[in-house]
Amino acid sequence: MSDMSPVGALRHDWSQDEIEALIARPFNDLLFEAQTIHRQNFDANRVQLSSLMSIKTGGCSEDCSYCPQSAHHQAGVTAQKMSGLDEVLAGARAARAAGASRYCMGAAWRQPHERDMAAVEAMVREVKALGMETCMTLGMLSQDQACRLRDAGLDYYNHNIDTSQEFYGQIITTRTYQDRLETLEHVRQAGLKVCCGGIVGLGESRADRAGMLLTLANLPRHPESVPINMLVRVEGTPLAQEEDFDGLEFVRTIAAARILMPRSYIRLSAGREAMSEEAQALCFLAGANSCFYGEKLLTTGNPQAEADRRLFERLGLTPA
Repeated sequence: MSDMSPVGALRHDWSQDEIEALIARPFNDLLFEAQTIHRQNFDANRVQLSSLMSIKTGGCSEDCSYCPQSAHHQAGVTAQKMSGLDEVLAGARAARAAGASRYCMGAAWRQPHERDMAAVEAMVREVKALGMETCMTLGMLSQDQACRLRDAGLDYYNHNIDTSQEFYGQIITTRTYQDRLETLEHVRQAGLKVCCGGIVGLGESRADRAGMLLTLANLPRHPESVPINMLVRVEGTPLAQEEDFDGLEFVRTIAAARILMPRSYIRLSAGREAMSEEAQALCFLAGANSCFYGEKLLTTGNPQAEADRRLFERLGLTPA
């Protein structure tokens, strides 16, 4: 992908103050600019659909405060063995039949063990053979592991930064912000596409949301896919009692991401089940053009596929 958009060079030199001012603009002005930029770079009425399967659930050694799969929390998620290839392929075929074009596979690991790599590579090869784009999220990666996944045919690797560098330590202590950035660099050096975003509603400030977007927008190359998640509060996790996140602030975050990263796919991810159809419509107006599709995101709920199809039809959106 070129770093030149139809309207000029993409920026990678944003300041914190600029992004905070962007998010704070009058709502109508912010959405108008976001939708204008969106139309200059994408078909405004198409939405890319991805499905996500947990190939290894629970027992993760990381202490991410939002995650029910962490072994540090008592959220009722038990550690399971990695799924077999046949199960993964059955899920991929079902996702393809339902209209998804990308199949994402996630494992609750700090980092893949060598003993797991052959099975993971086989999943990539076989899902790719179905004609779908492939994405994996397996925690941190070494340079060698990233190259092996590339050689197996992986298209995207997901590794979110979650929040701003300043707020990060209040959410996770077992892995540093720099660890995450190094994995992103390994993915880029391997020639894989990057899927990287974050989570809002963690108790962070607007400045922290701006800081998260600052990190993403100032990467040497913008992530091809930017998932924006809203916290799903799960009993047994440290963030279970967080307050509801303001829906209009979520739309502002989507709009800012679209303006800052004009050529990236901005994806509605976790938390969409709790959003009204009107809020989702505003997100699509603000420049979101991708979403997770299916009934579950790893261990948390997602809107039913049939409900999504009805919403897309009402909004005149064509799945891609």
